Amino acid sequence: MTADSTAADTAATSLWRDRNFTTFWTGQAMSQFGAQLGQLAFPVLAVSVLQASEFEVGVLNAAGLAAFLIIGLPAGAWVDRWLKRRTMIIADAARMAAMAAVPVLWWGGILEIWHLYVISALVGTATVFFDVSYQSYVPVLVGSRHVTEANSKLESTAQIARVGGPAAGGALLTFVSAPVLFLGEAAGYLLSAVFLARTRDSEERATPADRRPLGTEIKEGLAFVVGHPLISRIAACTAGMNFCGTLIYTLMPLLVLRDLGLGPQGVGLIMTAGAAGGLLGAVTATRLAARIGEGTVIPLCALASSVFLVLVPVAAVVHEPAVSLVLLLVSEFGFGINVLVYNIMQLTMRQRVCPPRLLGRMNASIRFAVWGVMPLAALASGFLGEHIGLVPAISIGAACSFLAALPVLLSPLRRMRKLPDQVLED
Repeated sequence: MTADSTAADTAATSLWRDRNFTTFWTGQAMSQFGAQLGQLAFPVLAVSVLQASEFEVGVLNAAGLAAFLIIGLPAGAWVDRWLKRRTMIIADAARMAAMAAVPVLWWGGILEIWHLYVISALVGTATVFFDVSYQSYVPVLVGSRHVTEANSKLESTAQIARVGGPAAGGALLTFVSAPVLFLGEAAGYLLSAVFLARTRDSEERATPADRRPLGTEIKEGLAFVVGHPLISRIAACTAGMNFCGTLIYTLMPLLVLRDLGLGPQGVGLIMTAGAAGGLLGAVTATRLAARIGEGTVIPLCALASSVFLVLVPVAAVVHEPAVSLVLLLVSEFGFGINVLVYNIMQLTMRQRVCPPRLLGRMNASIRFAVWGVMPLAALASGFLGEHIGLVPAISIGAACSFLAALPVLLSPLRRMRKLPDQVLED
């Protein structure tokens, strides 16, 4: 695999002038906007239209995330063997077809909750391959010197889409039914595939002679993650935070739509607040890191994220819906800021220090650890919600999130002004 040797890999050239990057960036912006419509449509359709229970909502979330646990590790080894841009195009086509099936089933009068399980699982499987390829493709497209700038731009645009997408979806639900929003997500994936097809790079497929047994390649990626003194701690923290967050957010649609009665517009507002916080975090991450310290900002953001999560169970026990909504908006906004700063800094470090030949396997190993816990957490959330109640289940997630932050709070990151940027080769 070779990085693009155009002017994009020189320190003097801005990514604004890199046509390949701007083409790629445009397609991802459109895809993100469409995806936000689906993010809103899924819980509204399940809870408000199909009357899903706590456990059914948990199964639905688990179905969408199960692929990260089941095929996350081999996906990284496969991606390292394939052309990443082509893999993303195929994944987008699969996600488009799956999402378009929802309104077809609904218009045919045969849509049931198990259909959503299957569609969610198919989309999740395609997303595994897309996301592993995506994170590994950015250094290939822009070169190592522009990785931080590229991640910041891509995340900023994603957050803008997350601001506008849920708000637009909530407004559209005033006039159309939830299944119609799935057409918007399908269109986003189609546009992503089109712009990816127009992007050019110099990536070369790994030669078959360089391949080793799949198990050996998977172990190599895992060994790099486990053996790196900083990446291993970040993976542990992120996995713990994702588990706790999934305990909370699996039940959030039931809390907002059923218990608080805030409607789809309330869900849209809360998602928009989180995205607005994420946008602020994305555009200020570099400056915050420069002021606080590139390493120090990671544990601080992990701790602050836990503080904002506590507001969710507080909102659940407040008996005034307007006050609950304000608390949830503040929680999502603050959580969004801290998660994005945390993610940008830790992702940039991973991309800097990982050898190019291991990027796919490293990212897949990370995804296996930090996303693989989420289907388990979704099932646990649904079970706890039905057996001990929604508020106790959410409270457990919020309390445990402080424990999840310990791996980075008790690490050298606390005193690290600058993160390492050297590639660690054998």
